[in-house]
Amino acid sequence: MKSLYLRIYATVVVVLLLFAIVSGWILERHLSQERVNNEQVVSERLGAWAELLGRSLPAADAPAEEQAAALREWSQRLRVPLALDGADGARIFESESFQRRSADGLRPFTFRLEDGRTISTMRPGFRGPRRGGEGGDDARPRRSGMPSPWPFMAPGVPRGTGLVIVLVVLFFAVAAGAYPVVRRLTRRLETLKQGVEQFGAGALSQRVAVTGADEVAALATSFNVAAARIEALVQSHRSLLANASHELRSPLARLRMAVSMLDEATPAERARLKAEIAANVGELDSLVEEVLLASRLDVAENALHRDRVDLLAVAAEEAARVGAHVDGSRGIVVDGDERLLRRALRNLVENGQRYGGGDLDVVLARDDAASGGGIVTVQVCDRGPGVPAAMRERIFEPFFRLPGHAEQAGGVGLGLALVKQIAERHGGSVRCEAREGGGSRFVMELPAA
Repeated sequence: MKSLYLRIYATVVVVLLLFAIVSGWILERHLSQERVNNEQVVSERLGAWAELLGRSLPAADAPAEEQAAALREWSQRLRVPLALDGADGARIFESESFQRRSADGLRPFTFRLEDGRTISTMRPGFRGPRRGGEGGDDARPRRSGMPSPWPFMAPGVPRGTGLVIVLVVLFFAVAAGAYPVVRRLTRRLETLKQGVEQFGAGALSQRVAVTGADEVAALATSFNVAAARIEALVQSHRSLLANASHELRSPLARLRMAVSMLDEATPAERARLKAEIAANVGELDSLVEEVLLASRLDVAENALHRDRVDLLAVAAEEAARVGAHVDGSRGIVVDGDERLLRRALRNLVENGQRYGGGDLDVVLARDDAASGGGIVTVQVCDRGPGVPAAMRERIFEPFFRLPGHAEQAGGVGLGLALVKQIAERHGGSVRCEAREGGGSRFVMELPAA
């Protein structure tokens, strides 16, 4: 069987069948033991009656009418069908109820007396309403000693047939009830399988319906979450590749033009062209490095090498490269990758120097009263033209630049996007605010060590 629902259903049916067989066997053994016990009790009781009758009956040589009258009296008194056979096997007496029972095919119990006579009787309890002077019985005997476990069975049906019928009916009932349950479960798995196949075929927006609250629903939820992450990652890489391809064209075009002019240039122009070539190569190298770093940050979620990093010392070193002023107290330490944190601080101060008019302040502080543990805050404040409120979120998108800054020297539009990725990978965040007196304030918050 290739279908999962058929395998599950077959397993349920086989287990149910084994359960029915074992249960039936145990029940039949129990009923058989009950019947044996009941037969023993009846035999002991009839034996006691036979002994009593043997002592009270007239002698074997008494007239047959006298023996018959005595046995009829005992049959009426005990309300039990009785018959008496002489020592020679001749029938001396039998009650009407005994005759009817014999005609119904019931087997009598026989007891031989010491004088050779035989008393026969039927199982007590086959009594109906009293009729006539005898302990008469109904034409349809019914058992009162041990009730039948299958009251719906007609007389004469072989013993055990009722049990078989009940087990067969129970088996088919449970098997029929199990099928829709199994089919519903496997249908949800088939729907999940189809969704995975469509997603694997390239439909990255494919999601599966989540129904119920069991393991299948949890699996569908996990698939949807994973699919959303993969879709976002692929879209991010597509956008990154498309923007990087676009950004590579400008320095490559300038580089091609500068190289083509070298042969006919004067010494002074040649020096200028060499400087321009070096600048374009540096821009290409910076772009490739930032693209690769952004790609690694997207994929390698568990690749962070964490150490205790003195953030104040790192900020002081990076601020010194651009002549920025640093303010902060000692003991500002975070757990993280020093290389990535240094890159984030470098991008922030270089962005402030490039667009902030040269007046740049870097302020570090630690807040141990913050909820969830201590927080380290890094503020890079400039006096530039500022960022419009509507664009303070978008400037952290890859390759987004403010209008009029597209050709700003050294900017490729990935610096702030990398800052956001690095901060989030360390469990922090970054935002842009307006600075009092003009300019912008970039605030990066990280968990303190």
